[in-house]
Amino acid sequence: MVKLNKIYTRTGDDGTTGLTDGSRLPKSDPRMAAIGDVDEANSAIGVAVAALAGADPAALLETIQNDLFDLGADLATPGEDFTPGEMTLRIVPAQVTRLEAAIDAANDSLEPLRSFILPGGTPAAAALHLARAITRRAERSAVAASAQVPLNPQALQYLNRLSDLLFVLCRAVNLSAGGDVLWKPGAHR
Repeated sequence: MVKLNKIYTRTGDDGTTGLTDGSRLPKSDPRMAAIGDVDEANSAIGVAVAALAGADPAALLETIQNDLFDLGADLATPGEDFTPGEMTLRIVPAQVTRLEAAIDAANDSLEPLRSFILPGGTPAAAALHLARAITRRAERSAVAASAQVPLNPQALQYLNRLSDLLFVLCRAVNLSAGGDVLWKPGAHR
């Protein structure tokens, strides 16, 4: 359990930050960039939840926000054993499968895409598009970090599926407001 009485520790004043095993890395390390991008994606999802104001799919997104804290802890745990434990949070296949089921369910009500879509529409859909783009960056950062250190493959899959889910949710939210905002190639030449 986490207990924070004091928010500042001064331990990061030297430009380093701690991992779950107590080791320290420069804040500019690729692993830390991935963790930061996951945190930013989580924050963007929080904005989308606020824009949805309790409407679907807010509850699903709140579950995902919790998963993203688990994912951040996973990325902050060094080693090659990706088995979850009592004191070790790891993303597991069931979490990825849950995202796939949510993608399928949301996609069932949508027409096939016949054009690229613009990131916009309702305020909630626009917030979901922003969260999707940030999640894609988090995935790129995690993949870059995994080229240097072992990272849980399930964490990488989770980020990939999450960006797909956010895209489908954007479309689903916009469906109730008239549909996708379509790209019109060369329309303003």
